[in-house]
Amino acid sequence: MRWLESYKKKIVDARTALERTISSGDRVMLNANCGQPQSLAEALGELAPDMRDVEVVQLLALGKSEYVRPELAANLRLNALFVGPGVRQAVNEGNACYTPVFLSEIPALFDNELPLDVALIQVSPPDEHGFCSYGVSVDVIKPAAERSRTVVAEVNCQMPRTLGDCFIHVSKLTYAVEVDRPLLELPSDEFTDVHRRIGSHIAELIDDGATLQLGIGAIPDAVLSQLTDKRHIGIHTEMFADGVVELFEAGVITNERKTLHPGKIVSSFVMGSRKLYDFIDNNPFVEMHPSQYVNDPFIIAKNDNMISINSAISIDLTGQVNSDSMGTQFYSGIGGQVDFVRGAQRSKGGKAIIAFPSTAKGGTLSRIVPTLLDGAGVVTSRGDVNYIATEYGVAQLHGKSIRGRARSLINIAHPKFREELEKFATEHHYL
Repeated sequence: MRWLESYKKKIVDARTALERTISSGDRVMLNANCGQPQSLAEALGELAPDMRDVEVVQLLALGKSEYVRPELAANLRLNALFVGPGVRQAVNEGNACYTPVFLSEIPALFDNELPLDVALIQVSPPDEHGFCSYGVSVDVIKPAAERSRTVVAEVNCQMPRTLGDCFIHVSKLTYAVEVDRPLLELPSDEFTDVHRRIGSHIAELIDDGATLQLGIGAIPDAVLSQLTDKRHIGIHTEMFADGVVELFEAGVITNERKTLHPGKIVSSFVMGSRKLYDFIDNNPFVEMHPSQYVNDPFIIAKNDNMISINSAISIDLTGQVNSDSMGTQFYSGIGGQVDFVRGAQRSKGGKAIIAFPSTAKGGTLSRIVPTLLDGAGVVTSRGDVNYIATEYGVAQLHGKSIRGRARSLINIAHPKFREELEKFATEHHYL
């Protein structure tokens, strides 16, 4: 095994690997989500004071983000392609940047607007042929590594070996940092009766044999909890969590009626518990692919009866969906919402659903609003929007006039805000 001899020569500690690979002016892609290489991220934070004009590009940052400390802004600047809790303050204080982009289109940025110098990845140990798996996070990091001149891999023996288009050979690695540490986990949210009612409404839109895309959080978990009487459900999704495992083990998810990749759960990353990571380990029922494939609307549309389920911060009475910001304060990102809305809309028998509780901040604010806040980002446009679900029901907006949209949305708003919404709609000639 010649690859093994070569691989052993590449093994160094995290600090040495970064000292030897990152130079002033470099653009560095850092693996994200639950696949963030924690040892490399920690070393990056330690070495940042000695760097100059280094840009770090990253999706959702879950782990410690010491590399975005305010005092490091001149040394190392984060460019977040999705704003997570660990970097939200830095972005909104101007110490980091946010780039809004569809998840399916991020890999193309690496060929054009965001060419990469270094990729910091996390993978499983090499198999007998010298291939490491990207494990829980394939998404945009695989194409990033393929386009970077230098690749530093945190090789973690606790990373599951997933299957699909998710491997890198050790010959492509510049350095390897071997570790044995638990992966980042994301606990499931507890869902309330409100979430359960939303899940019940959505479940009525899902037929046996449908293929689902679900995000993460209380609403997707509530939807899954309402599907125990369904049969032959399939999964084609940018990510999934523990709830999918439970329905698979219950025999609800079989993927047998999928028209694309029948028999397979298709995803690009997972976020959840160790139980989830053990489930995907060497599991032929699960195929992991990069985001430019999984999130391509034309690929998504090849799944008949494709149901996309996403959430939002607010929606106005004309159907504009805000999902990434609270006014001018950036909160999350575009992610894959529009990719799947458009893919599901073009699927034979497909449905695109945006779901959220009718109120926020303890019931003091309506999420269905007359107009979006100044600066709020329209992620899903009036032309793309279809089904909206709250605990009060489902509004179908596609093909409806402004009058029809306003009436349908007012009907699923919280009762205490309906009079206010109706008054606005009447004064502005929506009704």
